[in-house]
Amino acid sequence: MQAKRPLEDTLALVRDLRARCDWDAAQTHESLRPYVIEEAFEVDDAIRSGDDARLREELGDLLFQVLFHSVIAQERGAFTFADVADGFVTKMKARHPHLYGDGAKQPWEQMKARKRANIAEGLPSNLPALHRAFRLQDRAAGVGFDWPDVDGPIQKIEEELLEVRAELVDAVPDTAATKRLEDELGDLLFSVVNLCRKAGVHPALAMDRANDKFSRRFAAVERVAAERGLTVGKATLEELDAIWNEVK
Repeated sequence: MQAKRPLEDTLALVRDLRARCDWDAAQTHESLRPYVIEEAFEVDDAIRSGDDARLREELGDLLFQVLFHSVIAQERGAFTFADVADGFVTKMKARHPHLYGDGAKQPWEQMKARKRANIAEGLPSNLPALHRAFRLQDRAAGVGFDWPDVDGPIQKIEEELLEVRAELVDAVPDTAATKRLEDELGDLLFSVVNLCRKAGVHPALAMDRANDKFSRRFAAVERVAAERGLTVGKATLEELDAIWNEVK
């Protein structure tokens, strides 16, 4: 029985699609950008669902995007999928010199810091804000700029909250005071992200859980309100709050 060669077969499929399908033949790196992002989100959604069959399918779709870009690059004479794979292997071995060489084990962020010009270099500009804040803090912590424990971030949150309260007194739409309030709220959120990081919790995952929890609870509020003949848009805050406390 002939051994399976799934990557080679998939590459051959992509090349065949490029040759015989009008839509695939018309695609470029630029036109495929939305699909790479969409497929990554679908993988994330599959992980959250806990559905292995769905995760397997979505990982295949994401892999297809990697292979598609590699084939397009090869057509341009830029690089091949083999180059992508070789680059990946080289990078992973360089990140683990104690496993694949004679080097000593080193914190990854320290190794990266020696190669980049500044803390933000290499972070995608469109990275979701919570994740970007986490990565910036993680990079800073990797070179020693960090609180020793969670007490530091907690104190910082309390400090930033006082500054937000002070700005709320003067906040008026479309004024300099509102811009200052935006700055202070940003500092408060950044501090909360730092607390998440020090507590070993990714802020984006924590926010996902909070969003899901709120959605479930408010859907229950809407259901109970309807059962009692209340219209959510017309019910009083006191009525809705009472139901909220029930469904919690």
